[in-house]
Amino acid sequence: MSHLCKIALAQINPLVGDVGGNAQLVIDNAIKARDEQGAHLVVFPELTLCGYPPEDLLQRDSLIEWCHASVKEIAAAVNDIDIVVGLPWQDGKKLRNAVVVLRDGEIIAKYYKQKLPNYGVFDEKRYFKKGSAACVFESHGVNIGLTICEDIWQPEPAAMVAEAGAEIIVNLNASPYHICKQPKRLKTLQQRTQETGLPIVYVNSVGGQDELVFDGQSMVVDGSGQRLLQAPSYEAGMHTISFPFNSTPVIEKPQCDEQQIYDALVLGVRDYVQKNGFPGVLLGLSGGIDSALTLTIAVDALGADNVNVVLMPSRYTADMSNEDAVEEAELLGVEHETIPIEPAFKAFQQMLAASFKGLSADVTEENIQARCRGMILMALSNKTGRMLLTTGNKSEMSVGYATLYGDMAGGFAPLKDVSKLLVYSLSRYRNTISPVIPERVIVRPPSAELAPGQKDSDSLPDYEILDPILERFIEQDQSVEEIVAAGFDDAVVTRIATMVLRNEYKRRQAPPGVRITQRGFGKDRRYPITSGYAKLFSQ
Repeated sequence: MSHLCKIALAQINPLVGDVGGNAQLVIDNAIKARDEQGAHLVVFPELTLCGYPPEDLLQRDSLIEWCHASVKEIAAAVNDIDIVVGLPWQDGKKLRNAVVVLRDGEIIAKYYKQKLPNYGVFDEKRYFKKGSAACVFESHGVNIGLTICEDIWQPEPAAMVAEAGAEIIVNLNASPYHICKQPKRLKTLQQRTQETGLPIVYVNSVGGQDELVFDGQSMVVDGSGQRLLQAPSYEAGMHTISFPFNSTPVIEKPQCDEQQIYDALVLGVRDYVQKNGFPGVLLGLSGGIDSALTLTIAVDALGADNVNVVLMPSRYTADMSNEDAVEEAELLGVEHETIPIEPAFKAFQQMLAASFKGLSADVTEENIQARCRGMILMALSNKTGRMLLTTGNKSEMSVGYATLYGDMAGGFAPLKDVSKLLVYSLSRYRNTISPVIPERVIVRPPSAELAPGQKDSDSLPDYEILDPILERFIEQDQSVEEIVAAGFDDAVVTRIATMVLRNEYKRRQAPPGVRITQRGFGKDRRYPITSGYAKLFSQ
């Protein structure tokens, strides 16, 4: 090897389905890598041209044809740098998750992903056929071996490119974030380097796509597993390194879990709103901690001018709730208005009086209040074009402590995968940056305030008990018996598990929200609505 090969890692934020826009992003970044960074090779993430995950757009011939045409456009637009870019590629009758290498107007190499993930949020076997051959090409005197995302999580593809003469492995990714994901990635890369002795260039997407958030954190490890480059979280950017490596290991500044999670929620909200073209958002502000945290995330994501809030007090709303809600809005500089729901609630009571005659008040009246609020918020959303954010958390959604067409009404749910205890942790974390959530909101007992003196604990176990049970049952797939064996009360666990399963119908109608755990309520958790499974432990 006689030359240094300068490699640029293009950590970009593509838009699913916008092949033309994504191709222009590739062109712009390739020119930047060549002219400003002096790079010989630029690497883009997995399926850059169509965005990830494209889902059933892959079944549209027009999308695949657009991707093929865009490759020609990129090749014609940029010379004097090798471009490594991911896209779906039609190989005869087989669709492949592919990488092409472009040089001076030509495709000089092509690789097909060998390991197709089909678990969690991934369902690539629905669309793609796997490849079987290694791909190694020469760039500026260096033999580069190509792999795609899941390929690096298993030993065979890396071993194949090593045997084929690669001096460095390049790995293109569209790897979504979940809590504690990055240490697992680094450990996996170090395992591959230990097996092959080869350094790895790992390039990841950044940005929000529906419920998924891609956190970037692209990196380079040398042949001993030392990390030499670490790109930031949640930021698009260009990062370069020269091979053979002559640099010192990167000591990553540790980030607390709360910072990583909070930043993921902010990016997820920002990209969902902006990529879908909404002029802003609105939400109901109750004076409770869930709506307070949702408001803060929205303002951090979009700016105060793009967020509106509505206070909708009822006859049961405490004065302190109204006071705290106003303080939250003022601390964040957000426009707010107050629309009491009492007139609407009274109207519904009068309308239904004859039908309800002889029947005692129950949760029905509570739900009517929630639906009055939902009606007000959706009317404002329709009139202004601003998307409605819901404010419910994962703990509530798990057990059905939410009202269909009431507080569940909306277009996006920032806290959908955030447990109640984590809501508290994130609120305290955000207050360390600037005081935006009053301490009284954090310490007072949570309440829906839909009945006199109501508290969440009237209907649910304390969240210190509830949340660990839910995590075990939902995210870890533990059985009732396993959870009880871990020290939880049998009757409580059985009740909670039954509530989770019986409320699947509600979650199926809920808006999407940011996924931050390994098992969110979305495409990675697919349970039947109609099921007798709960009989196994509720008899």
